[in-house]
Amino acid sequence: MEVNAEIKERIEKLQEKYAAMGQDMVSYLDGLLYADFLTYWDYIHLDTLLSLQNPKTSFPDEEIFIIYHQITELYFKLSLHECKQIAEHPALTADFFSQRVKRINSYFEALTNSFEIMVQGMEKEQFLKFRMSLLPASGFQSGQYRMIEIYATDFIRLVDKEKRDDLAEADLKTQFEHIYWKHGATELSTGKKTLTLKQFEQKYSKTFMELAQSCQDKNFRHLLRQLKTKGEDTTSLENELRQLDVNVNVNWPLSHYKSAVRYLNREPEEIKATGGTNWQKYLPPRFQKRIFFPELWTDEELENWGKNWVLSVLRTPL
Repeated sequence: MEVNAEIKERIEKLQEKYAAMGQDMVSYLDGLLYADFLTYWDYIHLDTLLSLQNPKTSFPDEEIFIIYHQITELYFKLSLHECKQIAEHPALTADFFSQRVKRINSYFEALTNSFEIMVQGMEKEQFLKFRMSLLPASGFQSGQYRMIEIYATDFIRLVDKEKRDDLAEADLKTQFEHIYWKHGATELSTGKKTLTLKQFEQKYSKTFMELAQSCQDKNFRHLLRQLKTKGEDTTSLENELRQLDVNVNVNWPLSHYKSAVRYLNREPEEIKATGGTNWQKYLPPRFQKRIFFPELWTDEELENWGKNWVLSVLRTPL
């Protein structure tokens, strides 16, 4: 077959590329010649992916529970991929920032909209039985979710709302001791740390503190302030950040609350979560008042944080 001009041009460019790296192009062409064609299942490691569901019980619906949580963690990984691009951009613009936050919003919206799989997709009787084999593991222990929070805002915004004013000038280590989610993993009867929390801290505390340190001057809230100082038009960006606040701090935890109500609400006393977490106080946004970008909301919106969702979806005040 005759080698046309287009192929010759490509070969010349390849020669230039490998010569610049001090490599022998012919050896690479030999590798291409001997290599098998790529398949879809090999590229995404499909067989490995489908082998990662290992139920602890014989209840069929436990596999649904596992797969959904694995999907959730993959969406969190996608979100962190965008977070890193924003934080590490050498010349960040409002447009780039806005487009990446829009992606994160789409990931959280997909998760929230699909949560009916968890709410309606498992038999309650099965769930209440197989969940006991999971102790003390809990979705509370999602380290990736906490990393997204740290990327999103100043660390003080993640401190328990009763301590924020007092600890505004404290160092990160002191603030971390009062981070909001620790209070959601205390034993209901004694107020002591649950094993769930102890495990979580042992695995992730160092990682969280290192990330918090590195994000002091490149979390989303700080970066927004920088862009506004430079005089950039941040209107679209602020709209996306407002939506992020709602997606992460209202819609996502309340989807979990709705699920908890379905599976754990029982008269005369609610069933405890697998990690012993106080889900009744931990999940509803109005108790935590976790808000990444308070300056983007009115006083009335801040006061009624999460209330509209409760009224429209749960039809009951919290």
